[in-house]
Amino acid sequence: MNTHDKHDGGIARVTDVDVIDIRFPTSRELDGSDAMNPDPDYSAAYVILRTDALDGLEGHAFAFTIGRGNEVQTAAIAALRDHVVGLPVDALCADPGSVSRALNGDSQLRWLGPEKGVMHMAIGAVVNAVWDLAAKRADKPLWKLLADAAPEWLADQVDYRYIEDALSREEAVALLTRGKEGAGAREEHLVAQGYPAYTTSPGWLGYSDEKLVRLARQAVADGFTQIKLKVGADLADDVRRLRTAREAVGPDIRIAVDANQRWNVAEAIDWTNALAADAPYWIEEPTSPDDILGHAAIRKGVTPVKVATGEHVQNRIVFKQLLQAGAIDILQIDAARVGGVNENLAILLLAMRYGVPVCPHAGGVGLCELVRHLSMFDFVALSGTTEDRVIEYVDHLHEHFKDPAIIANGHYTAPLTPGFSSEMHAESLATYRYPDGAFWAADLAAQEKETNR
Repeated sequence: MNTHDKHDGGIARVTDVDVIDIRFPTSRELDGSDAMNPDPDYSAAYVILRTDALDGLEGHAFAFTIGRGNEVQTAAIAALRDHVVGLPVDALCADPGSVSRALNGDSQLRWLGPEKGVMHMAIGAVVNAVWDLAAKRADKPLWKLLADAAPEWLADQVDYRYIEDALSREEAVALLTRGKEGAGAREEHLVAQGYPAYTTSPGWLGYSDEKLVRLARQAVADGFTQIKLKVGADLADDVRRLRTAREAVGPDIRIAVDANQRWNVAEAIDWTNALAADAPYWIEEPTSPDDILGHAAIRKGVTPVKVATGEHVQNRIVFKQLLQAGAIDILQIDAARVGGVNENLAILLLAMRYGVPVCPHAGGVGLCELVRHLSMFDFVALSGTTEDRVIEYVDHLHEHFKDPAIIANGHYTAPLTPGFSSEMHAESLATYRYPDGAFWAADLAAQEKETNR
């Protein structure tokens, strides 16, 4: 009997999809603060995919939010439960694209998108839970599961609807086949050296200049060759903060700046050019993530500063248009924004097709843990390079994960634990479950006591 079979010798199936509202009070220290999001409470609509297989393995994943609204995200994931419970585990893990296609193709769910917003993120969380389970059952970290896969199988995980004018299945197979050349040596390099990272930790908008300088200098001492500052609230303040950061790290460290969608197009051009004296490397999310032509105009207006976006781009179709329009210099994927690993594979292939480097968005709750797998796969078995490629790193909340992101000399170390690194400790789930976890119950009780004084 296969060890994955169920106890009575029948076919192992998905038995439940648990959804937990997890929130952390990060707004109280201004961690994560920026011009558009001044008080984020980093949160996760957390998913546990349970089965009746003898191996006892579970699929874990989440959609990342910043507090209020996480209840909407958890409700959306819970609405998918009946679409997944009962599915055969072996077939699901052999073809994770099957659940991606089924959920994205459901006509009544699709009406809520299509392929964007809360429902698309919910689908992405369930799809990512399937990939976590598949990698655990294969006894491989996700990056290696993807890197070891046959090009044809990987190409079949991609939905080419709406992107065939930019990327065909045949082109995807060719890119993936070419990416296999020299993959073994790159895997050895990855495990030995890690993947380049940059840090946003010094640059939150709510931090004082003293804290900015201290953290920026520490970042350089820790081996980072790039940092990032949040901008967009006040121009004079931004000019001063960027100059302060430049003086702290010197001329050879790249400093990216991030406006978090704050500006109109003309304003983005003027504001970025006002910062140009201190050589920002890229301007991130200068305007609405949906404005392809706006990004193209900004890119033309701020050169040589590069334009980066992607953490809020809702699907592969918008990414396709950004690339076709020559609107961005840097493409930023997010592990939880789009429809899971399958859609991120499509986006990585599109970026490779157009020759645009991918520098993922991370931070939040667990995004560092997840997205490193996608970049590491890209290095080993697709683009074959880390030139001008870095993964964002933010130093908080990693302690809640069983396979946390680890940085050594400014590089992400390659995770070797089977799975997608998405599983949180049971104690963390019990403590930060909202509103009845130990932390929040005590916090609400203290607030009520203060109110009743």
